[in-house]
Amino acid sequence: MYRFHLFGKISNFKIKKSLIILYLAGFVLALSSAFPAYINSSFIENFVDTRMVGLFFVAANIATFFAMLFFPAMIRRFSNLLSSKLVMLLNIVSLMILMMSPAPIWLFVFFIGMWITSNLLWINMDLFVESFTDNSSTGKTRAIYFTFMNLGWIFSPMLASRLVIGNDHYNLVYLVSAILLLFFYFVIVFNEKRVSKVVAYDKMNLWQTIVDFWKNPSLKGVYFVSFFLNLFFNSAVVFIPIYLHSVIGFDWSVLGVMFSIMLIPFVLFEIPAGFLADKYLGEKELMFTGLLILMISLLLFFFVKSSSIFVWGGILFFSRIGAALIEAMRESRFFKIVDAENVSHINFLRTSYPLGYLVGSGLGVLILSFYEVQYLFLFLAAIFLFSFYFVYIIKDSK
Repeated sequence: MYRFHLFGKISNFKIKKSLIILYLAGFVLALSSAFPAYINSSFIENFVDTRMVGLFFVAANIATFFAMLFFPAMIRRFSNLLSSKLVMLLNIVSLMILMMSPAPIWLFVFFIGMWITSNLLWINMDLFVESFTDNSSTGKTRAIYFTFMNLGWIFSPMLASRLVIGNDHYNLVYLVSAILLLFFYFVIVFNEKRVSKVVAYDKMNLWQTIVDFWKNPSLKGVYFVSFFLNLFFNSAVVFIPIYLHSVIGFDWSVLGVMFSIMLIPFVLFEIPAGFLADKYLGEKELMFTGLLILMISLLLFFFVKSSSIFVWGGILFFSRIGAALIEAMRESRFFKIVDAENVSHINFLRTSYPLGYLVGSGLGVLILSFYEVQYLFLFLAAIFLFSFYFVYIIKDSK
């Protein structure tokens, strides 16, 4: 067992060996997921008109949303471990097909397949981690888990950009992603007994779950805060790369470094935020601060016209401070309410991811039909005003 130290104080929090393995698995899975994340839109742009790129993401997120609704039934029937293996294999197949740069129709089909399975794998990981988490240390456990994940996200953009520099070798990015996922597969398989625990999952149907979320102000508030965060993430991985690459004119060699540096706040701030939420503040204050930072950042994306890498690097870094605070507090508050057996609740929270991407991509398609891409950021900033209500209705844990 290893003790966790923070701010010079020794806490009673102990990291279980099973969690250490899962932290490593989360890091590898994040590497695999993040490798193509920032180049997906530019890759698709090679096959279809820029205005059509958003439709790929709209279709992928509609399919993912409905796949998530039925995923708990699959987990209950086959177990979390077996379902994760099946999803991993489907993800690897999708990545390998994309690597071959198929015709647009097959690109469309297997991009959706990659998107669905990537999202479902994170639900499997949620259940693995939560089954070894104590409520008293939820904030720290989830913050450490997300810190390991975000380390993967930090390294990936810079490495992926090196593969596409010069000749736009996007296919190599998907190949590396598949290889990393294969490594993740073996990390899980070789440690089955350590990471898999028999859990008596709930048998709530979809309607019961929705009603439970709606009646519980904290669950409802966390869900919609998560939705707004994913609305921002959609713009971050779909439209901001297009804007900075195609409009501002940054090369991928520059963007790769910028995107890696901008993700550092996820590593710097999530563990301290989790500690503060567990011991002192609760989650609401930090959620509010994070949302305010994101709204200001979206306004900066619209108003700033500079071509300086330092200016844009600073804006990107600032935006991720807000995103890191929201992400850590969402996980802390939610997993203090639910446990691993509440698979229906965990799964439903994660539907906020494709829903946020779906709405964001749909807005992007609509706005790009009439305006330049930067107007999307202004519109999103206005929408973010509604997010503060959902923070207000959450019952703080402190």
